[in-house]
Amino acid sequence: MIMHAGTKWRMTLRKEFHNTHRTGWLRAAVLGANDGLVSTASLVLGVASAEASRGSVLLAGTAGLVAGAMAMAAGEYVSVSSQADTEKADLAIELKGLELDNAGEHAELAEIYMERGLTAELAREVAVQLMKFDALGAHARDELGISEVFKARPIQASVASAASFILGAGMPLLVTVLAPERLLGELVAAASLVFLALLGAIAAHAGGAGRLRGAMRVLIWGSLAMGVTAGVGRLIGTPV
Repeated sequence: MIMHAGTKWRMTLRKEFHNTHRTGWLRAAVLGANDGLVSTASLVLGVASAEASRGSVLLAGTAGLVAGAMAMAAGEYVSVSSQADTEKADLAIELKGLELDNAGEHAELAEIYMERGLTAELAREVAVQLMKFDALGAHARDELGISEVFKARPIQASVASAASFILGAGMPLLVTVLAPERLLGELVAAASLVFLALLGAIAAHAGGAGRLRGAMRVLIWGSLAMGVTAGVGRLIGTPV
C-alpha cells in the first residue's frame, strides 16, 4: 500500500507470515510424537491383551519408549546428515564451477531465469547482479534448491524427533499407571485416540493445513496400528 505524506511518498508493506520456515523441525517433531504415541500405545495394548499384569505392561511400554526415542534420534541424525552431506557435495561442485568457468555459471543461472519467464536481457542482468552479491548462494538457491529455510540440520532434527517421541510415548504410559487394571486396555485405547486426534489437529494447524483433515489422517492409521497389535497380543497370549 502506498501512502502520501505531505510532499513525500512512502510505501507500507503488508507483512505476511508463512509456514515453510517450520518445515524442518515440524516434520521431525510430528513424526516423533506420532510414532511415540502409536507405537507405545500399540505395545501397551498388545501386552495388555495377552492378560499381562500392570507391571509387565509398564515394563514393556517403558522399554519401548527408551528404545524408540533412541532409534528416532539416531535415524533422524543419520538421515538428515546424509542430506547435509549431499548438499555440501553439491555446493563444492558449484564452487569449483565458479572458479573454473565463471562465465558459464552466469549463463547457466540466466537460463534458469529465462525458463521462469524473464526475457533474455533481464535474465542476464539478474544473474550478474545476484552473482555479484553472492554467487554461490544464488546457485545454491536457484539451481540446487538449497536455502536457509530448507537447509538440513541433523542435530535439530534428532533432538526434536527424540523429545517428541518421548512426549508422545508418555501419554499412553501415564494412562497405564492411572487406569484401573480391569479397564486398562479400553482406557489406553480411548485416551490414545483422543491424543492422536489432538496431535493431528495441532500439527495441521502449525503447518497451516485443515485441523479436521489432520486429525482424521492420524486417527485412521493410529487406530489400524493399535487394532492389529492388540489382535496379535490376544492371539499369542491365548493358551493353546
